[in-house]
Amino acid sequence: MGLEEIKALIALVGREPFQEFEFEAGDMRFRIRKDGPAPVVQAAPMPAHQMVIAAPASQPSPAAAASTAQPAAPADEPGIHYVTSPIVGTFYRASNPTAAPYVSPGDFVKPGQTLCIVEAMKLMNEIECDVSGEVVKVLVENGTPVEYGERLFAVRIG
Repeated sequence: MGLEEIKALIALVGREPFQEFEFEAGDMRFRIRKDGPAPVVQAAPMPAHQMVIAAPASQPSPAAAASTAQPAAPADEPGIHYVTSPIVGTFYRASNPTAAPYVSPGDFVKPGQTLCIVEAMKLMNEIECDVSGEVVKVLVENGTPVEYGERLFAVRIG
């Protein structure tokens, strides 16, 4: 396994929601564990010998950058307002797994109305709408991680 393949594996694990990944190829065993902003890689050519490699925190290799490229944000439509996440966390459409979603496409909303919850550090943060209009689309899957500024809902103003 070459260096570029190892970098690609680190980049892949960095994008996925799991915290730990183990991979075995021949007599080489890798364990990648997320301990903060950059994944940590432990490689063991033999069970008694281990080496720790810190993943690069600043700039990925060109191959890793190409594999992690995000699609361009969709062009803004006239009359559509995007409600974005004010924090990093996990997106939930309802207050609990058995409850109905706060809003669905086709619902009319007003400023101050709760649209969803973003859980961050075990705190449930209600995300409120800041315009009046019709919910056109929910842009995030329930239970998935969201980033700061990520679009959550498309609302047709009116």
